[in-house]
Amino acid sequence: MTDEQIVNLYWQKDEAALRESERAYGAYCRALAKRIVSAEDASECVNDAYFRAWGAIPPERPAHRRAVLAKLTRNAALDRYRAYAAEKRGGSEAHAVLDELAEVLGGREDAEGAVAAKELGEAVSRFVRGLPRREGDVFVRRCFFADTTAEIAKRYGMTENNVKVTLSRTRKKLRIYLESEGYL
Repeated sequence: MTDEQIVNLYWQKDEAALRESERAYGAYCRALAKRIVSAEDASECVNDAYFRAWGAIPPERPAHRRAVLAKLTRNAALDRYRAYAAEKRGGSEAHAVLDELAEVLGGREDAEGAVAAKELGEAVSRFVRGLPRREGDVFVRRCFFADTTAEIAKRYGMTENNVKVTLSRTRKKLRIYLESEGYL
């Protein structure tokens, strides 16, 4: 079933939309969530994402269903991660990603609050779109998808050290960009 057909099922409030979403995107969304939370929690995050999509369609009619579900799943996983971190539980790739972003944005709690702010998110999106494609892709794989440096290196035919250097330089550029835009 195509994205458009799945969106139409959501639009009609047909419960088949949930089954088709799971069939088409379930493994992808669970893999994304597992980078942030445990496997058990990942399944719950995917279900949360479907529930959020159910509530958002209509009035929205997304063109790229996979991207929407990825974003909803990631947000659900980060919400769950933050709840666990507040209770001193957890420990995952998300911890490392937040530490890396904290280099740019300040302390971890400041980073979490700032990343959630719409204006800052739009500024970071503009920054990433302005990067050379590979550099932007590496940064997004790390910060959005929480890929490990080893996974990124394999995906782009780079060494892990090259990935780490690229990410470090990109974070420095991001800091300069955000300072110039008045966010820091």
